[in-house]
Amino acid sequence: MELSKVVPWGRTFKEYKKMFSLSESDLKKTILGCGDGPACFNAELTKIGGSVISVDPIYQFNSELIGERIEEVYPKIMEQVTKNKNDYVWDTIGSVENLGKTRMEAMCKFLDDYEDGKKSGRYVNESLPALTFENEAFELALCSHYLFLYSNHVNQAQHIASMKELCRVAKEVRVYPLLSLDGKKSIHLSPVMSALTDIGIDVSFHPVKYEFQKGAVEMLVAKNV
Repeated sequence: MELSKVVPWGRTFKEYKKMFSLSESDLKKTILGCGDGPACFNAELTKIGGSVISVDPIYQFNSELIGERIEEVYPKIMEQVTKNKNDYVWDTIGSVENLGKTRMEAMCKFLDDYEDGKKSGRYVNESLPALTFENEAFELALCSHYLFLYSNHVNQAQHIASMKELCRVAKEVRVYPLLSLDGKKSIHLSPVMSALTDIGIDVSFHPVKYEFQKGAVEMLVAKNV
């Protein structure tokens, strides 16, 4: 991975709870966050006694380099969001300015926690579709804004292999959103669901109380039965 090609954009603990319909009992489970990037979910869940490991190839870099990249891309992302603001729902976040403030606060919390978390094994430099964890090492795996969203960048075979791998390392997998960047349901969704069903994985859609990308109102849940 070249850091110059990474666009870090971190979401908040509250957003994770809404995106994945996380209950208080869910937060007590052993959790894998896949593709977490500079989200502050790990930092905040750890503070309240949760058990979570985040994996992302960006974790091969130190906090200084990640921070510099955040500062570099932040104005460019804000410019793009402003141009395309009609593609988003502003009921909760309110405005482009508030979005920027919220994202930067989340990423700063991540950076403050990152080096200590990396030393303790909470931030791991790995990526789908190959993880080094044991079978069912986690009770719950969460994948935010990677699979399905980047359908034009990650092909169908990679989607299927990635979902199978998540189902290998976790008893339950939740993925959000299910729309690609163009706002349409991912072309890989049906093939992924069929591939998982064929190997005995139970797959279903669940509504979530979160919508920022217009129409992104459900998550995919895959369970080992």
